[in-house]
Amino acid sequence: MTEENKRTAVQSAEPVVSESQPPRRKPADQVIGGGVVPAAPVSQQPRRPRHPRRSPAKNPSAAAEQQSAKQEPVVQEQKQEQSSTAAAAPALQQEQPRRRPRRPRQKREGSQKPPIHIAFLGGLNEVGKNMTLFECQGDMFLLDCGMAFPDDDMLGVDLVLPDFTYVEKNADRIKGIVLTHGHEDHIGALPYLLKKVNLPLYGTPLTLGLVKGKLKEHGLLNKVKMYVTNPGDTVRFGCISVEMIHVNHSIPDAVGVAIHSPAGTIVHTGDFKIDCTPVWGEMIDLGRFAQLGKEGVLALMADSTNAERPGFTKTEQMIQNSFESMFRRAEKKRIIVASFASNISRVQQIVDCAVKYGRKVALSGRSMVNVMSIGVEMGYLHVPEGVLIDIDLIKKYPKEQIVLITTGSQGEPMSALSRMAFADHRKVEVGPDDFIIISARPIPGNEKSVGNVIDELMKRGCEVEYGSMYEVHVSGHACQEELKLMQGIVKPKYFIPVHGEQKMLHQHARLAYSMGKRPQDVCIADIGDVIELSEDHMKRLPGAVPAGNVLVDGLGVGDVGSIVLRDRKHLAEDGLIVVVCTIAGDSGHVVSGPDVVSRGFVYVRESENLMDDAKDLVFTVLEQCADNGIHDWGTLKTNIKDSLSRMLYDRTRRSPMILPIIMEV
Repeated sequence: MTEENKRTAVQSAEPVVSESQPPRRKPADQVIGGGVVPAAPVSQQPRRPRHPRRSPAKNPSAAAEQQSAKQEPVVQEQKQEQSSTAAAAPALQQEQPRRRPRRPRQKREGSQKPPIHIAFLGGLNEVGKNMTLFECQGDMFLLDCGMAFPDDDMLGVDLVLPDFTYVEKNADRIKGIVLTHGHEDHIGALPYLLKKVNLPLYGTPLTLGLVKGKLKEHGLLNKVKMYVTNPGDTVRFGCISVEMIHVNHSIPDAVGVAIHSPAGTIVHTGDFKIDCTPVWGEMIDLGRFAQLGKEGVLALMADSTNAERPGFTKTEQMIQNSFESMFRRAEKKRIIVASFASNISRVQQIVDCAVKYGRKVALSGRSMVNVMSIGVEMGYLHVPEGVLIDIDLIKKYPKEQIVLITTGSQGEPMSALSRMAFADHRKVEVGPDDFIIISARPIPGNEKSVGNVIDELMKRGCEVEYGSMYEVHVSGHACQEELKLMQGIVKPKYFIPVHGEQKMLHQHARLAYSMGKRPQDVCIADIGDVIELSEDHMKRLPGAVPAGNVLVDGLGVGDVGSIVLRDRKHLAEDGLIVVVCTIAGDSGHVVSGPDVVSRGFVYVRESENLMDDAKDLVFTVLEQCADNGIHDWGTLKTNIKDSLSRMLYDRTRRSPMILPIIMEV
């Protein structure tokens, strides 16, 4: 064989990239942080062709030629071998019916395949904190790792994280973390988890770009391996392979996943909507979802955030017309737009309008500045040169030439818009010359905070436009008709609604019932539940895994629990009474005091009689204990608290926290 023929043979025999082989096309610069890492876990998912029904061929040789034409090109020697065996095709065709009886069907129906387990660590009966653990034959991977914002009763708490106990317990079996998109409720808890368990991350370019900024803040950037994946890629974790599928959402580079396992295929939509005219990227890959439905889907796990809203979610393109109309209305005013920092496509629309109407753009809020910097650096946000200015320079321009994009659309107390509303912002002072647009819908539970911010802005003379008044926001989540469409094309055997409060999950389940699903084929789970799925059953396993809330307060993670929150609530509602006194070490009689200090209970100068009566009562209690030979400090403090609490409640109908401090001489 000549040298040229040898090269031809090698090229023809080169294997096609598959799930079990590393992709040859993966460049080293797709790895972010942690140095150079092997690219083997990621492979390009070949599109599974639709298989038409084959009718028996009248001409066996023609059938053999047709089968040969569908195969990949091979070397010349292989083609000759195929042609030499074509004569044997008729004999094979005659024997074929004997091999076709569906004898293996009993094995499939008997569910000989291993089951897959799904442990819900967050994202159910709540909005946010999305985190799910999948396990099959000992191989595990995590889908997302998000945080949630604290409720009103979580006084002083900054963030709410999932409980990582079960993840830490199984760290040696977890192969990695797959991220669906870059919102905080899907990536916000990653730095706190990766400080305990070092796992590789897999996500789209923008998602990992946002994660990179978070890890840098926590000093983890060079300690965590990150693999860039794109829609169509497949990541293999032992016997499980995870395929990325492009979806539309309110942030670019969002994906759903198809989890291929020995138990079957599970489709998880992630956060999604169906937008035929998205501002960024292509529309959702409905074709791939439909193809998976034809191949057979064991279970569908779908986003339930908008399950209560009828119809379809409006396209993001609609916002463009609204912004242009409001920019014309605010001709002589400064425009301030509050939006989610991660909504890059929304910011792009604002920038485009600013350019059209000759305005400069400034950014306010740390998260807004960070996300926009990443968006510009990675090419997801296009800002013409000279349009973006520093916030310190806005006073050098007339107000009608400025657009300020800020955080605070959810009324967060420390956000930039809230500080503007309460005159606490160091660089921006708002007033009648400001036109403010709140381009976001309040997350459930934040309605009151957002309303308070809007009220304060209006008190200062600002003109405020928000969702209920104008089309300044569209959701990134699918409404009822889109949810039904997804179920219709995926055709799952089982259905599990995810990502939402209990009422949202139940409404999503009702949509499934309306499409013919049986109640026994729908599972409404809770965090901590472990669901077992196989071909012949879906069941909730007995016992729950550790799951719940871990609270972050300042630098403390998990040191604020229910007892601390209870005390904070007690202090906030009824205040504090501190009793200080000194007793003799030998006799136990009062040497000095007692002194009574009130904080948040009553104004002392207007309640002197009450304070004097409290001092007399404490003195009497201590003297009685001394006369009875009681010197145990625990008993002394208990007697003081009980007696004083009864007296204060009788006089004020309040129950302040009472803190006795006893010194001995």
